[in-house]
Amino acid sequence: MRLLLGSGSPRRRDLLAQIGVVADDIRPPEIDETPAKGELPRPYCARMAREKAGAVTAEDDDIVLAADTTVALGRRILGKPESAAEAAEFLFALSGRRHRVITAVAVRRGAHIWERDVVTAVRMKRLSDEELNAYLASNDWQGKAGGYGIQGPAGALIPWISGSFTAVVGLPLAETAGLLQAAGYPLWKDTQ
Repeated sequence: MRLLLGSGSPRRRDLLAQIGVVADDIRPPEIDETPAKGELPRPYCARMAREKAGAVTAEDDDIVLAADTTVALGRRILGKPESAAEAAEFLFALSGRRHRVITAVAVRRGAHIWERDVVTAVRMKRLSDEELNAYLASNDWQGKAGGYGIQGPAGALIPWISGSFTAVVGLPLAETAGLLQAAGYPLWKDTQ
């Protein structure tokens, strides 16, 4: 049995390492991440995690772990900004408001898929022009849903969350551990 991580995110690898899990291989899937017309954030996020898990080539006994993190402002999905201008637009929209960060996790072994999603409420402080411009200049927004990562410099912009910190970073550890165990991964056992 091998554990295959269907994600190129270094944050997900770091989070898994916190619970002693090291993937045998990293296989980021290539899928279309465009939301369907009228698709709401939570079902979209769950669909992305399932599609990522399904797109990873694996043997029947391999365990594939995939996840997706989506920032939702009401019904609007804020994906990964493609430019500093789009990141600025996202951050301006989030400034001084609460939003939701949804992280869906899918674990596949053979034809069976176990899945969970975790929703965390997050409040971003009202950003001054100086804060916004300094954060954009850091380039920390690149490759991050909603244009920010709570584990980096943007942590200073987030005074309050209600829910799972690790889910906001990109992988809810408690739920992921449960899914891995359900799929037969020897978590918490000596595998030597």
